Amino acid sequence: MTTHTTRMLIIGSGPAGLSAAIYGARAGMQPIVVQGLQPGGQLTITTDVENYPGFRDVIQGPWLMQEMQAQAEHVGTRMLWDTITEVDLTSSPFRAIGDSGDVYEGDTLVIATGAQAKWLGAPSEQELSGKGVSACATCDGFFYRGKKVVVIGGGNTAVEEALYLTNHSPDVTLIHRRDSLRAEKILQDRLFAHPNIKVLWNKAVDHFVGGESGLIGVALKDTVTGEASVEPTDGAFVAIGHAPSTELFKGKLEMDDGGYLIVEPGTPKTAIPGVFACGDVMDHIYRQAVTAAGTGCMAALDAERFLAERDFAASKA
Repeated sequence: MTTHTTRMLIIGSGPAGLSAAIYGARAGMQPIVVQGLQPGGQLTITTDVENYPGFRDVIQGPWLMQEMQAQAEHVGTRMLWDTITEVDLTSSPFRAIGDSGDVYEGDTLVIATGAQAKWLGAPSEQELSGKGVSACATCDGFFYRGKKVVVIGGGNTAVEEALYLTNHSPDVTLIHRRDSLRAEKILQDRLFAHPNIKVLWNKAVDHFVGGESGLIGVALKDTVTGEASVEPTDGAFVAIGHAPSTELFKGKLEMDDGGYLIVEPGTPKTAIPGVFACGDVMDHIYRQAVTAAGTGCMAALDAERFLAERDFAASKA
């Protein structure tokens, strides 16, 4: 068992965690990043990225995360492969225990554990992921210009994604397993008023249908009659919400009803001084790589200020 100590401990290695590391390292905090179960975060399972600023051509998600990691290491970040299983936030230095048995201590803690899209678990869903099946319309909608798409779900996420997809597709179908939506009324009104969106009620996805080039349809089952049908489509967007990776912090940090960490509005500050949350673990609205990177930068700057103020106070004591 080894104890690793640092001025800034970062849990998570997606765009938020690595941006925090880059800024923290440049400020001389010698950050440690514990990479977690999915090093590089959700972008490592995203192939084509077209909306990250600075690249005129399509780039690959895994490549972008490799570059971010290399940049973080180049300026002085230590990357460690481990999965945190327990944290103690009662006092600084904050402690985290890894699956390896190693202990990590940080004068400040940046939580960048991210979120995962919820999937249906239907047959062929994962096999066709990236080949017609997606969980992010703002990431992938652009690739379905002029094509037929379906959105699966009935909450705010699904309705927002259906409306967004009308920017690219003239034929959007929302598929919902019940006979009414859970989304806010104002979103429902916009959806029902849109000429390019139709709704299939009482339909559950049985499986995804693949062809030579990828997805060609969605096999449905009527939740009332049991009747089977197939909805032909070029793209299917699973929009049943996201699950933030916050199990570690239950009972230790404030969370909202969805399990997202609560921060002081406009900042990455949690209720515990010196503990910061950034990226998708605290953002259930935007959920983009560039916004995650921005909040990672904010977390590092706030961590630096926190330590400077604490050190100054200690020098006066």
